[in-house]
Amino acid sequence: MLARTSRRLETTLLLSRQSLPCPARLVPRPYSTPSKPAHSPATATAAQPLPSHDYPPYLPASGPSSSSSSTSNQFLQPFLQRTQSFTILPAPYPRDEHKNDPIFTDTVTQDKLAVMDACLHNLYSVTRAKTLFNRLREEKQNVLSTSVYNRVMSSYLQMAAQEESKRAMWVTEAWEVYRAMVSGSEGVLPDHQTYALALNAWRQFSDITGGPSADYKTILSHITTDSRKISLLDIVAHPCIPTQEDAADITKQLARIALEKQDIDTVNILAKAASIASGEGILKIPEAVTALKRSTDESGKVVSEVPFNIQNLRDHLANVAYARQVLPDDMVARQRHLELSAYDMAAERLKFQHEKMNELGLDNRYQDKVLQEYMYSWHSKLSERLAKEIKIIEQEEANKIFRNSATELTPYLSLVAADRLSMITILEAMRLTGTGGISNGMKTTRAMVTIGKAVENEYKARLCKTHGISLPSVSRPDETVFTEFGYSNLHQRRLAAARQMTVGESWTAPWSQLTRAQVGGVLLECLMEIAEITRSAKDRKTGEVVYDTQPAFYHGYEFVRGNKLGVIKVNTAVSERIAKDSVGGVVHPRLLPMLIPPRPWVGPNDGAYLFSKASLMRFKDSVEQQKYLEAAIRSGNIELVMEGLNILGRTPWKINKQVFDVVIQIWNSGERVGKIPPAQYEEAEPQPPVDDSDLSARAIWQGKHKLWQQNVANNHSDRCSVNYKIEIARVTKRSTSHITSTSVAAPTPSHPISTTWAMTSLRGLLRFASSKPLGERGFRWLKIHLANLYGFDKADFDERVEWVHERIDEIKDSAHNPLDGKRWWMKADDPWQALAVCFELTEALESGDPLNFRSSLPVHQDGTCNGLQHYAAMGGDSQGAAQVNLAPVERPSDVYTFVGKKVEKLIDEDAKNGNVHAIALQGKITRKVVKQTVMTTVYGVTFVGARDQLHKQLSDRGDIPEELCWLSSAYLAKRVLACIGDTFVGAQSIQNWLNLCARLISKSISPERFERRVISATEEMEKKEKARMKKKRKGASAASKSKSRKTAASSSAEDMEGLEEEGGEEVKGKKTFAVPMAKMKKEQMTSVIWTTALGLPIVQPYRKSARKQVMTNLQSVYISDPNVPSEVNTMKQASAFPPNFVHSLDATHMVLTGIECSSRNLTFAAVHDSYWTHACDIDQMSAIIRDTFINLHASDMLKRLQEEFKERYKGYRIPVMHLENQNALNKKLVAAGTRVKMIPELAARYKMLGNLIEVTEDVSEQAKVVEGDLAVLDGVVGVSKSKSSTDLPTAADLAKDILASLKEGEDATTTSASASSTEAAEAPEDKPALKEENFEYLMNKFVDVTELLPPLPEKGSFDVNDIRKSLYFFS
Repeated sequence: MLARTSRRLETTLLLSRQSLPCPARLVPRPYSTPSKPAHSPATATAAQPLPSHDYPPYLPASGPSSSSSSTSNQFLQPFLQRTQSFTILPAPYPRDEHKNDPIFTDTVTQDKLAVMDACLHNLYSVTRAKTLFNRLREEKQNVLSTSVYNRVMSSYLQMAAQEESKRAMWVTEAWEVYRAMVSGSEGVLPDHQTYALALNAWRQFSDITGGPSADYKTILSHITTDSRKISLLDIVAHPCIPTQEDAADITKQLARIALEKQDIDTVNILAKAASIASGEGILKIPEAVTALKRSTDESGKVVSEVPFNIQNLRDHLANVAYARQVLPDDMVARQRHLELSAYDMAAERLKFQHEKMNELGLDNRYQDKVLQEYMYSWHSKLSERLAKEIKIIEQEEANKIFRNSATELTPYLSLVAADRLSMITILEAMRLTGTGGISNGMKTTRAMVTIGKAVENEYKARLCKTHGISLPSVSRPDETVFTEFGYSNLHQRRLAAARQMTVGESWTAPWSQLTRAQVGGVLLECLMEIAEITRSAKDRKTGEVVYDTQPAFYHGYEFVRGNKLGVIKVNTAVSERIAKDSVGGVVHPRLLPMLIPPRPWVGPNDGAYLFSKASLMRFKDSVEQQKYLEAAIRSGNIELVMEGLNILGRTPWKINKQVFDVVIQIWNSGERVGKIPPAQYEEAEPQPPVDDSDLSARAIWQGKHKLWQQNVANNHSDRCSVNYKIEIARVTKRSTSHITSTSVAAPTPSHPISTTWAMTSLRGLLRFASSKPLGERGFRWLKIHLANLYGFDKADFDERVEWVHERIDEIKDSAHNPLDGKRWWMKADDPWQALAVCFELTEALESGDPLNFRSSLPVHQDGTCNGLQHYAAMGGDSQGAAQVNLAPVERPSDVYTFVGKKVEKLIDEDAKNGNVHAIALQGKITRKVVKQTVMTTVYGVTFVGARDQLHKQLSDRGDIPEELCWLSSAYLAKRVLACIGDTFVGAQSIQNWLNLCARLISKSISPERFERRVISATEEMEKKEKARMKKKRKGASAASKSKSRKTAASSSAEDMEGLEEEGGEEVKGKKTFAVPMAKMKKEQMTSVIWTTALGLPIVQPYRKSARKQVMTNLQSVYISDPNVPSEVNTMKQASAFPPNFVHSLDATHMVLTGIECSSRNLTFAAVHDSYWTHACDIDQMSAIIRDTFINLHASDMLKRLQEEFKERYKGYRIPVMHLENQNALNKKLVAAGTRVKMIPELAARYKMLGNLIEVTEDVSEQAKVVEGDLAVLDGVVGVSKSKSSTDLPTAADLAKDILASLKEGEDATTTSASASSTEAAEAPEDKPALKEENFEYLMNKFVDVTELLPPLPEKGSFDVNDIRKSLYFFS
């Protein structure tokens, strides 16, 4: 009775403010003053303070944050509106000239570099490496860098120390490499490591005959006269000088020489080095911090800023490197061991499991073996098998017998020990099981390439640091990184950190995809040979247990989307174990969360893990994107991107132990909760029809049964995936962890821990490592957060808080009895995160002082269909802005419900007209049905994609007959897409503009390649002419002089006639030659590239696939070679550009928000458009989210993009043939407002361009479009003229063929097939002939692509500054 009374009293107190009138929008809301906490336990939690404020629900009332916000905006807005520096590189060469490309390395050269790298490793075959190195110096100097020369020079010196008989030869070779670098004759300049190697070489080998040709004095002269001012401290501190005694002696000798030359500066530097070498003052060096000294006038306005002295930081880092200090932190040592001993630890774990089972006397025949026992038996056999196989391959290659073309495999397979290769193969094969859409298996090609890449990564991780680790002590940057000085300092800090982090690293060459596939093929083949399992079953007749040995992996084929695909299938006994057993032995330790903060990002592959290489930016096989990223980093254009990733990586995490305990119980019980799949799929297997003769019923059953089988396989795959995630949470349960991030701010690498963070079902397992008092506002936001997670997120904030107050009993029951109570939390949209909040809120209420309760639970602020928010802001779309909560509204708008209701109205109208699909769908269009389609429309979902999404949603409902479901989903997709287009007109127009720009750009040819192709064709024709003339002369007869003259004249005439057949003609007295249009099409290598507001260049990688066949013993596989760029895929470039551009805005907004939160000491984490911080800091983060979004779009993103395109693609030419009146592109350009202005005479000649032409008499406009613009090289680029119309096709026929090939892959016009046929029937009879004339005239004309870019869509009236007034923009 007392408990019931207390509960009633608590509820009464909690809901006491409900009688207050509903406040108007943005009007100060009066709340009752909270009373002090009661002393009674029953009422202590009831007397919680309720919000009392006179400011919007997401903004802080006052305090330092408001002033810092204005200061931030003062710098942020000018920074985003600055004139950007673009990273521009020439387009890749086409395939037939790719070997001559100065920037993009071809596969053959990359393989030579990789073999040379492997031969240098552990001095495996330095002689072979020397041969390759000298060959590359002659052929491909552009691929050789200073680090390559240093690696070779170092290896030569090691050989000199090792081989006494050839010491003089190796020293001479090393010194020749040094002289080549110092002289700069090969385009490679020395660095601090080069000089350190030279100094150490003189110290070691100065006394031998034929030793170094330069002494200390010469080397010091090279150093001091180097215009790049390389620091002597960096040189003598380099790890290639092996001992402290060597460094001290070299320092002393250099100081003596400098003193003789009276070079006081050098003497001082060397004296400082000597002091450090003796150990003096190392511990006294202070931590370098960023500081900007501001000068203000009388009004307090900042008039100047002075950057901190970066040299202090440089000296500090150099001192640490020189002293070779390893941070005295056990966590660092553990992280180092974790990364470098990954496979060793996995092997030891399996060995321990095996020995433990033997100690217990368990007979494996009767013991139900666990997954680790399988893996240990395979590991033991595979290690021996690989050792033998490598020896066999080595012998074969010694006899010039190669398994795959002429590729050497021995150097690669010798890089990593056989036992480690065994663990790599087993772990990767187990990890790949169930991936790529293959149930209980994996794609053969993917498995081979992945295993090969894992071997490459293991080799590079062990080679990455050969002289210990050195972590840079770089503090958090100041908030003013958006100023010129602040940005410059950030750049200098990264360079300083990069020098420290990369000191001692050896150069390694990337492997090509072909090499990875070949290495992986050997390892996978050996695994399949030895991996076996023993299965048992009862004999049906005798009842005895029968044992059978079966292969664990076997090769097969599956048809995927009509293509025959080679797959590696896993025995069902193994796959079942992956879903049931602990997978601790399968999880790669190196890919777990880090135990220490990640290394700061300083390069494209330098950052995050201590030794394991991770990519700054995630992209798939795009060498072009890699080159742009490297160039942008060299130019210092993306400092803020790297700093944003560093901020995300610095956030420490812990596992929520309360939630984890419940997850384990649910997992072991095998039931489905949220997105944790059940142990057994719940739905019963569909039964076949009773009447087998009913073909229709049998067809329906077959469809249902196939879908059921697919669902069973998907459930099993999901079960395996969740098993990985739970195991990772178990491993990291007792430690603080850090998750690294990539440039799109997604966790990296692509591994279960990545998806643990991004996967909604298990986000409840994560909490911040730090905690903060809730406070009044944090307590309120924690309640709102629970309502959001439960699904009550379309009410206003006050109603959400009230909703939580009304359910206090259920919340407490969920916390105290999550499985034995009412299980209220399981009904939430996100049950696991809701359970985490129930635990947190209950603890706060029962603490007696909820406002001072220290909470570490992340609270989210999520965007409302974030892509549409960006479109509405770019286009000023008032209607769209209101639907996605950009505009101030009384209650939160729900765009999914809005679209769903519009679709319902259309369906009701169609149902009245008797549409069977509309009748089946009446009353069944919910928010959930249309949500995914609405959400992904902005990211470029097609009709097919929308149909598939809706089919899944309708199938999940279960109330629509399966035979109607597919056709009804197609009908519904049309209605949903139409309603979205009507609602978001501004977004549609922007998408069309982006699409058209991409289509034009991807069809263009760079000016350099255009000129080169013309010159190349001219040279080729001249070569043919000379060859024919030479052949004619040899066949000349020895006739009389008169006859000779006659013959010569006849021959000359024939030569000229033949030359004309090849396309030659006279242009203003100069002979020119035609270039076939087919070759010009090969020059269409231009990708769509743009630059984000933070300076990151984005390259779309969509090109026509260039695959190469690789023969293996398993099967013949086709590997896509990213080093062989093909022509761009115009349609993919166009369709992907709108969603990719919006994604880049998402990422930019998130990074800006992260930097701002860090500057104000807020904990920050994010996944796409979901931003997390402590509950008490939500108000500040909400204000920052709005400020960064407003400042981002205040810079007019579309206009800046248009200006970039005009600069980046200036001079790029597009064939005018693409613009012919009947072409779909012409129609779309005309509809978008593109016009090419011409004077009347010129317009008459180009009348076949239709409405794209605009006639003008204005003399000032005539200069914009002249004949040279539309007919660059008119008469030079074209097709060959035929000698006889009866022998060869006419030029018009050729033109039609060329046009057909150029339009290959183009999308059809917007008209339907019937409409097209009707138009064709009504067309005049002479139209085809007219089109032939058009083609013949246009096929050798080109126009600057920037002249065709359509005008920007008209902007609406919505003002982005109104977002500050919107309560539900992010909520």
